[in-house]
Amino acid sequence: MARVVTSGQAASTAAPLLTDRKTTKQRIETLMSGIFKVCGYLSVVAVALITIYMVVLGAPGIGKIGVGEFLFGTEWFPAATTRDPSFGILPMILSSIMATVGAVIIGVPIGLFTAIYLAEFSKGKITTVLRTVISLLSGIPSVVYGLVGMIVVVPAVAKIFGLPSGSSLFSAMLILAIMILPTIVSISENAIRAVPKEYREASLAMGTTQVYTIFKVVLPAAKSGIAAGIVLGIGRAVGETMAVIMVAGNAVNMPGLFNSVRLMTTGIAMEMGYAAGLHRQALFGIGLVLFMFIMVINIVLNRIIKSEDKEARS
Repeated sequence: MARVVTSGQAASTAAPLLTDRKTTKQRIETLMSGIFKVCGYLSVVAVALITIYMVVLGAPGIGKIGVGEFLFGTEWFPAATTRDPSFGILPMILSSIMATVGAVIIGVPIGLFTAIYLAEFSKGKITTVLRTVISLLSGIPSVVYGLVGMIVVVPAVAKIFGLPSGSSLFSAMLILAIMILPTIVSISENAIRAVPKEYREASLAMGTTQVYTIFKVVLPAAKSGIAAGIVLGIGRAVGETMAVIMVAGNAVNMPGLFNSVRLMTTGIAMEMGYAAGLHRQALFGIGLVLFMFIMVINIVLNRIIKSEDKEARS
C-alpha cells in the first residue's frame, strides 16, 4: 500500500532542512565577514609598515643633512668631488608640484567632460568603443607613454614654441595629463551613473535643460566619487617615474614651463642604482617627502569633501 504523508509529517521533515540551510548560510556569512575584516586590517597594517619603513630609512639622512638645507636648498650635487656635496631638493619638490598641478588642470576637465558624455549623452556602439579605448589607455605601460612622448610630444613642443629642446616641464604635464585620464574618466562615469534617475527627472520636470541638470544637480550629487577619481589621478601623476624621465630632461633646475626639470620620483629612480652612504639616505629622504606629500593631498581633499557634505546636509 502507498504511504500517505500528512502535512504535519512534511513540515516536520522540512524543518531540519531549513534549519541546516540557515546554519550553513550563517556560517558562510560569518566566514566572509571575517575574511573582509582581515583584509581591512591587512590594508591598515601595510600602510603602517610602509610609513615606518620610510621614516626609519629616510629620517636619518634628513637629520644629517639638516631639514632646512634638505627641503629648501636649491643645489643637488650628492656625489661632488671638487666641492662639498649638496643635497637641496627644493627644485625637485617645486617641479613635482607644478607638473602635478599642470596635469590636473589639463586632464581633469577633459576627463570629467568625457565621463559626462559617456554617462549622459553617448549611446550605442560609440559608447562601447570609447570605453574600450579608455580601458586600453589604463593598461598601456608607462614606458610606452614615455616613448610616445619622446617621439611625438617633445619634438612638437620644441617646434611649436621654437625651443632648442622640447624636453621640459610642459612636456611632462602633457604626458601626465594623458596618463591620469583613464582613472578620472572611469571613476567619474561610475559616480555620475550612480546618481538616481529621480534627481534628473525632478530637475527636468521643473523646466530646466539637460545641461543645467547635469551641472547643477547630477555633478553635485556625484562629487564624492568624482573627487575620489581626481585624488587617484593625482596619486598617479605624483608617483609616475618612467614616462617623466623620458620627457622632462632630468636637469635639477628651478621649475619653468619650458625648462628641463627633474621630479622627485625621477631623482630616486635615476640615482638609486649607484648611490651609497649619505647619498642613498638622501634618496630615501626624497621618498619620505614624496610619501608625506601624497598623504597630505589625500587628507586635505578628504576634509574638503566632508566639509562640503556637512554644509549640503545642513
